[in-house]
Amino acid sequence: MNHRQWIAAIAAGAVLIASALLLTARTSTACPFCSAVSMTLAEELKTSDAAVIARLVDKPAAPDVAGAPTKSKFEIVRVLKGEAALGGKKQIELLFFGQQDAGTQFLIFGIDPKELMWGTPTPLTERGIEYLDKVAALSADPVDRLAFFQEYLEDEDSWLQSDAFNEFATTAYPEVVKLKDRMHRDQLLKWIADDKIPASRRRLYFTMLGICGKPEDVAMIEGLIKLDDRQVRTGLDAMIGCYLSLKGPDGLPLIDEMFLKNPKSEYVDTYAAIYALRILGQETSVIPKERLMASMRLMLERPTLADMVIPDLARWQDWSVVDKIVQLFKDANEESSWVRVPAVQYLRACPLPVAQEHLVELAKIDPDAVKRANSYFPLAGSAGKDNNKDTAATTTADTAQADSPADDKAVAAPAAEPKTDTPAAEPKAETPAPANNSAATDEKKDEPQSEPAPSEPAQVATTPAAEPTDTAEIKAATPADAASPAPQGKTSDQTTNTKATGAKTAAGEARSPVLATFALVLAVLAAGAVLFRMRRGPALH
Repeated sequence: MNHRQWIAAIAAGAVLIASALLLTARTSTACPFCSAVSMTLAEELKTSDAAVIARLVDKPAAPDVAGAPTKSKFEIVRVLKGEAALGGKKQIELLFFGQQDAGTQFLIFGIDPKELMWGTPTPLTERGIEYLDKVAALSADPVDRLAFFQEYLEDEDSWLQSDAFNEFATTAYPEVVKLKDRMHRDQLLKWIADDKIPASRRRLYFTMLGICGKPEDVAMIEGLIKLDDRQVRTGLDAMIGCYLSLKGPDGLPLIDEMFLKNPKSEYVDTYAAIYALRILGQETSVIPKERLMASMRLMLERPTLADMVIPDLARWQDWSVVDKIVQLFKDANEESSWVRVPAVQYLRACPLPVAQEHLVELAKIDPDAVKRANSYFPLAGSAGKDNNKDTAATTTADTAQADSPADDKAVAAPAAEPKTDTPAAEPKAETPAPANNSAATDEKKDEPQSEPAPSEPAQVATTPAAEPTDTAEIKAATPADAASPAPQGKTSDQTTNTKATGAKTAAGEARSPVLATFALVLAVLAAGAVLFRMRRGPALH
């Protein structure tokens, strides 16, 4: 194995193992198209040992004689949590580097009841204090909480705005759907039309409009998708998800032509389209699974990007393209070699006897790829339950339906070997949106196979889901909001965040700090490999 193959192996292995470890720590599904910027106020209150509203009374003008920073003094106005830990203290001292004047009130969190360590103070306005009281009094019902927070989504106070967004981003998607009749559709349309709103928040608004929108909204969303202005088309993945949620299967031809068939479609745009289809297949039943798979199969005609959809086809048990995927393995070159590991994983998951025969054949062609595919998945898992139970597989799988495993049986979904010659996030100043929307030139060529009834497949490891935990896939390069400023939110010092990292969120989501740390180390290794190949490897387009 030469140095480039070693780099590819390290990159693929690190990304896949890191993703698998993070998956094992997830317990619920949050907003599929948006991610929390920081912990919510409710989470910080829950995970801290003490919380106070305090007034700045003494702010040193300069460091002490030795040059060390001097602590500022804060007078406790109200104790929100941790009376016992405070032991009757009326004043606390901590390092403070803010520009606020004496008399300003702050929200301050502390950890370790034996010897409280205070985080960075967050300045409070009168509205902020009022908001804090309302949040503390909210009911536990997720829908009632979201109805409250949606009133602050674009609040003039950035702290309130950020907290409201984070509440939506960490709430399970099914709970967000329940808010449908209480959503402010007209306000969502105005926010979506405002290209100054960061992509992270626009993704949430597209997601919400996909739930509460009306047929007359389709034309506006379609117009945004067709625009060439990336600034207007930020949040393309959620935009496509919204469009298809409202238009249904009739909207797929446009997406197929612009992003899946079109060889000139940029990588971030193509991935955004694939991710949108993936989420629709996992979270909704608005489009039949077989129709989604037909669109996914179009990517098999683009060998350099085919590895992005092979995991989805395996997870959705589409065994109609066994021969096509085997041929992709055989034809793989320097630019498409990434397809080999997911191809092997697809065959390992396939219950058809011919799949095992192909594995033996492919092991003779590239034993290293087969070895990597067998080594990357020491953790077994379940492919999970799909929303559309009537779409197990097409053609070949239909023949074998009687003997194939149920949707909730453990079935492997192969992982896409990461493409390190493309950016994992959107380029700065370019959020995901379609570009070069020329007509498609590639046509789908996969033909149905005819095979005997399959034998029961062995349980093999699955790859991690992009968002939901009951499916198996890898989220290799979710378009990021690199160009969009994140909402300003509350800050807390390192000690508070360290403890809060492993805490459960309001959506019931949990993380294992040990697994997350190990995953981060592996991800760093992968990033190094990615940068190496970006400098030395061939371009995708």
